[in-house]
Amino acid sequence: MQEHLTGAKSFSGTLRVPGDKSISHRALMFGAMARGQSAVRGLASGLDVRSTAECLRALGVEIKAAGPETVLIRGAGPKGLREPGSVLDAGNSGTTMRLLSGILAGQPFQTTITGDKYLRQRPMRRIIEPLESMGAQVLSAGGGFPPLSIRGGSLTGINYRLPVASAQVKSCVLLAGLYARGRTTVIETVASRDHTERMLPLFGVEVKREGLAASVEGGAALVAVDLEVPGDPSSAAFFAAAAALVPGGEVRLEGLCLNPTRAAFYDLLEAMGAKLEKENQRTQAGEPVADLIVRHSPLKAAQVDRTVLPSLIDEVPVLAVLATQAEGLTRILDAGELRLKETDRIAAIAGNLTRMGARVREMAEGLEIEGPCTLKASSLDSFGDHRIAMAMSVAALAAEGETVIENSGCAEISFPGFYPTLRKLAGLYQTA
Repeated sequence: MQEHLTGAKSFSGTLRVPGDKSISHRALMFGAMARGQSAVRGLASGLDVRSTAECLRALGVEIKAAGPETVLIRGAGPKGLREPGSVLDAGNSGTTMRLLSGILAGQPFQTTITGDKYLRQRPMRRIIEPLESMGAQVLSAGGGFPPLSIRGGSLTGINYRLPVASAQVKSCVLLAGLYARGRTTVIETVASRDHTERMLPLFGVEVKREGLAASVEGGAALVAVDLEVPGDPSSAAFFAAAAALVPGGEVRLEGLCLNPTRAAFYDLLEAMGAKLEKENQRTQAGEPVADLIVRHSPLKAAQVDRTVLPSLIDEVPVLAVLATQAEGLTRILDAGELRLKETDRIAAIAGNLTRMGARVREMAEGLEIEGPCTLKASSLDSFGDHRIAMAMSVAALAAEGETVIENSGCAEISFPGFYPTLRKLAGLYQTA
């Protein structure tokens, strides 16, 4: 699938982005683990979250639609999950595979979980090691890659220090800890997303937090709840970036999750010179939420390193696009994790932006981008990565001529309807 986009002369409007993907995954999983029926509104409708729902259904959980972006989940309780009749398929979703593996590690049966060709290239050693130290047996392909075969049960709580900041690994270990004897503690060196720690108490599970450590007690029982998922800040970042780039741009993003572990991109965008304003601030599903207005303004370069990177890891591709139009040298450091995503995002960003005429230097664990520069239309490749597809689409709005995004259909993974929404706000019409 190809998408053809021309430079935009305007970018404005109001939108509510899909429900947060990270929160949606957790709402489905925690609802499946709970006693009783949970109702989740505003659920992300992308392919990744559907993968989680299908895996849970295969484990015997009843999940049914109850309206637009609303589902009812009849929880299986602490011991009610059943052995699936076939291999679980996580699709393209690393969150599905890593978090669900923590739950599967606590089950008294064997399960195999796999994914698409992109997910099967992503390393899983970082969850295998702590799960095995808790007592699970995990077999993997090629020394730590999916598919994973997990025989669970009889787990013991551990104290685990994360070697690399990762909300997925942290959550995997904490979820396994709910099925373990004793206390499980995960210690981070840099704060990562804390949606698991915020949501478990809504389901009746105490999470003790002290500094960068989070702990749960084994045997805790989850209780069903009703909740509404706030808007995904990672999905909204592409529209915020477009508004900041296009002269006269202004976009209102309604109901946006502004969790401090997710809002670093917006803090950085403001520091780069864009105009941001919050309205209607409130709490929703345990998360800080607001309507966010982003307006165009001349941008200046930024520096990103390990102190903030875990809080904006998904936004780096579109941050790199912003850097091409910012005055000065933007440096993105300590970002080697990006080479292990759906594709090697460092190489994909550098290659695509270079083709557009940007001044980009690729480093082992990051990028240097000198701006501002004139972007020229080109043929770009998403490499099957939704973040790359969407970021390069924003670059196309700031370029001269017509840009072609190859393999653009992957944007549906996290944002169904991304291109019609982008075109509407940019005043563009389909040309191919």
